[in-house]
Amino acid sequence: MTNKLYWEQPYSQEFTGTIVSVDGPKVELDQTLFYPRGGGVSSDTGILGEHKVIETVKEGDRILHTLDSSPSLQLGQRLAGRVDWDRRHRLMRMHTAGHLLSALFYTRANCRITGNQIDVDRSRMDFNLEAFDRSQIETFVDEANNLINNDAQVKTYFLDREEALKLPEMVKLAEATPPADMKLRIVEIVGIDKQADGGLHVAHLKEIGKIQLLKLENKGKTNRRLYYDIMSP
Repeated sequence: MTNKLYWEQPYSQEFTGTIVSVDGPKVELDQTLFYPRGGGVSSDTGILGEHKVIETVKEGDRILHTLDSSPSLQLGQRLAGRVDWDRRHRLMRMHTAGHLLSALFYTRANCRITGNQIDVDRSRMDFNLEAFDRSQIETFVDEANNLINNDAQVKTYFLDREEALKLPEMVKLAEATPPADMKLRIVEIVGIDKQADGGLHVAHLKEIGKIQLLKLENKGKTNRRLYYDIMSP
């Protein structure tokens, strides 16, 4: 099992790990700061040793770093890694913005997420919103930006699965359930939202900057798609 340094130190950019497996361009370390692709969120990239990390993926309890070429590395070798911070922080801001929007859609319109893709260029979220009401969606985005201006702390912690799932607002995905772990990682925007989530987030809402609504699409009965970007604070 790879030790998830990115959960413990989401604002750290450099680390050192020990190689536990090498398979062509894929390298596994005993610990890593690189966040793996998953849950609709793009992965970290950066540098590992003398190679570029072009993608990070999770396979079971293992986290694999895909390099730009097959390296000459040995098991037990120590490698220094550096995360592409600009990309990491932008993904963190995008992801927290998505949680904020999903919280408002849930509390104001009683709808859940049916799909999402968090990326650096733009992000999208799909909701099972009954009516395709553009003005209502624009109001939710405006409210999200007001909450960002007011700021709130964003914190993470673990809860026993049974305790967490007693809270109906904890899961905002329409067609998915949290992993079957005995403890679930919770992301809380204090006073606004709580969700079971394994991703990385900013520590304060003000770091998001401003959410910009790019496009809305009607993807069929009760499925509305929202594309958004974030502007620097």
